[in-house]
Order: sequence, then structure tokens, then C-alpha cells
Amino acid sequence: VQLQASGGGLVQAGGSLRLSCAASGRTFSNYVMGWFRQAPGKEREFVAAIAWSGGIPLYADSVKGRFTISRDNAKNMVYLQMNSLKTEDTAVYYCAGEVWYGGRPPRTGGEYGYWGQGTQVTVSS
Repeated sequence: VQLQASGGGLVQAGGSLRLSCAASGRTFSNYVMGWFRQAPGKEREFVAAIAWSGGIPLYADSVKGRFTISRDNAKNMVYLQMNSLKTEDTAVYYCAGEVWYGGRPPRTGGEYGYWGQGTQVTVSS
């Protein structure tokens, strides 16, 4: 499984960015995909997760209402639309994937076995 994240950049507070994660290497119908982020000096934290098969996305409280995770099954792409960005959203963002057959979507990094490289998001004030 290969995951390739992209779309990061520099944006002013209140602005928007869309991150993309290209997945390849296998069929992902039984996978859950997540976005995590890590700010300097802080631990990696969960942002959002979505199952390839559908279902209700899961969000961290800190991004709920501002970020939207989505997927395009035909293109094997997962997206993170980030609106109303705040300076505290500045971090390296990672996409991750793991086999998942239902139940609670995983929201800790240790539950995901596949990771893409990070993409830097910087929100200026």
C-alpha cells in the first residue's frame, strides 16, 4: 500500500486548503483512511477518518464543523477540505490507512499500519 499526500501550503487564518491522499497498491474497499497531524513539539493527533465503503466520517472535536473528509473511490483518492483555518491548525498532515471491517473507526496512530509522507500546512495570522 502506498499513500501520497499533497496539497499543503501557506494560508492566512480564515482561509481554506484541500489536502489530497492518493492511495495505490491494492483494493481499498475494506480500508479506513485517516488524516493525522503533528505540530512542532507536539504529539501526533487524529484529525478525521472515513471508510472506503461509506458510513459516517469521524472528526476530532477541534476540527469538527471546519474540516470535511471525503473519498473518491473511482480515483482511490481521499481528501481533507479545511475551511476557516486557524493558526493552531499549523502542522504536518499525514494520511494513513488500515484494514477495517466495521465497528469504531480507529483514531489513534498506532491503529494504522500504512502512512504517507507528510504535507506541511502553515496558517499565518
